[in-house]
Amino acid sequence: MRPRTLAVFDRLDLLEWRLCQRFASLSLCSPWLTTLRLASRVGDWPAWVLLIAAQPLLQPEAGWHFLVQYAATGLVAILVYRLIKTRLCRERPFITFVNVIQCGEPARDRYSFPSGHTMHAVMFCVMTAAHAPWLLPLLIPLAVLIALSRVGLGLHYISDVAAGAAIGYGFALTSLYLAG
Repeated sequence: MRPRTLAVFDRLDLLEWRLCQRFASLSLCSPWLTTLRLASRVGDWPAWVLLIAAQPLLQPEAGWHFLVQYAATGLVAILVYRLIKTRLCRERPFITFVNVIQCGEPARDRYSFPSGHTMHAVMFCVMTAAHAPWLLPLLIPLAVLIALSRVGLGLHYISDVAAGAAIGYGFALTSLYLAG
């Protein structure tokens, strides 16, 4: 038995599908599709695990503290994200609009709201801005590319990405406040 989605998602799906379809159709260009797939895979976990693990090297005076802070924030974010995602049950665009929006990368599950990739990208960018702003010229373009990849690969609606960004921003600010 499939969980019932919220009516607001049904309305959003109808409002967003054409824009998502147009954006996903750009992925038919092979170099762009390859770039989006790479960004999506990097946003799965490698970039963030590397950023967390590198904290003691990047900031010798407080790196171990930041390593613990980043790891704890990331774990709490994952738990809350999974809770939200499994309760709200918004189908991915390529599932809802089969044969209209193509899936450019295998999905881990059925549901799209919110975008966990975008949540983590924004969360770690904001935290890094507070501790090592010199890394932002590298992290901001990566975070933007990760967010774009989620829509471009047909895995998320734009509102999923916006919600993931807002949640990530909230987690980062909360973490910085609690650790500060």
